[in-house]
Amino acid sequence: MADEANKTAFLELQGRMIETTGKLKQVQNQMRNKEGEKKRAFLTLEELRQLADDTNTYKSIGKAFVLEPKSVLVNEQEQKLKDSEAAIASLLTSKEYLEKQMTEVENNLRELLQQDPGIAHQIMSMSVV
Repeated sequence: MADEANKTAFLELQGRMIETTGKLKQVQNQMRNKEGEKKRAFLTLEELRQLADDTNTYKSIGKAFVLEPKSVLVNEQEQKLKDSEAAIASLLTSKEYLEKQMTEVENNLRELLQQDPGIAHQIMSMSVV
């Protein structure tokens, strides 16, 4: 009876670990994307700042280009930069939370295996369905 409970607990922990790992990878990919957006916005902003105020600037909309004042483009890039930084901060918080969850699951698995060393052998001998 205890063996079944331990197997069930192990499988539950294993599921949580797989789920948490997937979420962590997703958050890391989102962070990478936001870092790229932030870098593009920063570089575009740097290039725009070098231009004279009366320079004709164009905004890309799909395949078309629309004449826009430099100040509008600068404001848009600054907003993109701020939005990216806010999103990165939020994702960092999520990442830290998921890493703590992962550590907790790992500790629970370790504890379960220490309590019942035979479960590791039983789990390894289970057939994969």
